[in-house]
Amino acid sequence: MSRPLPRFAVPGAELDVELSDEGGHPVVQLHGLTSSRVRDRLLDLDLGRGLSGTRLLRYDARGHGRSAGRAVPEDYRWEVLADDLLRLLDRWFPGERVHGVGPSMGTGTLLHAALRQPDRFSGLTLLVPPTAWDTRAAKAEDYRRAADLVEKHGVAAFVRAGRLYPVPPATSQQPETTPDVPEHLLPALLRGAALTDLPARRALAGLSMTVHVLAWVDDPAHPVSTAENLVATLPDCTLDVAHVPADVAAWPERLMQHVARSTAAGESPNQVRHG
Repeated sequence: MSRPLPRFAVPGAELDVELSDEGGHPVVQLHGLTSSRVRDRLLDLDLGRGLSGTRLLRYDARGHGRSAGRAVPEDYRWEVLADDLLRLLDRWFPGERVHGVGPSMGTGTLLHAALRQPDRFSGLTLLVPPTAWDTRAAKAEDYRRAADLVEKHGVAAFVRAGRLYPVPPATSQQPETTPDVPEHLLPALLRGAALTDLPARRALAGLSMTVHVLAWVDDPAHPVSTAENLVATLPDCTLDVAHVPADVAAWPERLMQHVARSTAAGESPNQVRHG
């Protein structure tokens, strides 16, 4: 059973945290930009909901959900979010190797944290990696325009604009949701996202932990090309690509398998499986 923990202070923010303690391996679950623990559950991205026999730490990133933050774009760079994550791990799982799981912004946070302290992670499950490297500049400009839109016309205009983007087929059964972010912070979050990128590929090539990537097709904000580049770069990395909602529904089972495997050797690297 999950239990809330005392709010955790980090520089410039306070994080809302919960722990589901069933013993076993420690796991930390993150979420994506403008989302939260609650919103990811609605979007079927709460992969930890079926995870048993672990100590599962979930939290809302600064400025998201029930966590507090400042209207400072630099606070929301993935490097800063990685600092927050490592502080949480030092508090709740001191000296332990942890399996990390998270989508999009959560993926960026985990990779920056893993580069900084690779021995802290037994494995990573990266969901729908975002635009990165060659595809990041155009997306960063989208974020800056979106921040201007929110400031001029409010979050409702931002939500309406989002409806103009195509819906990836694997998410066609997801309900419509709105950002789980205070409106006065949303422009800063978006501009912070525009300031950041995944770590350089040459740096990621030095990570030795087992990594599993779960992607879906036809989503320009989370292109399969990023997932494929991660598989080509990371020494021990596998990829599942979802095409329909049933594929995404299998992701919690994938996570259970990944957590089990991340503590054992012997998984073949650089495999790609579709469906």
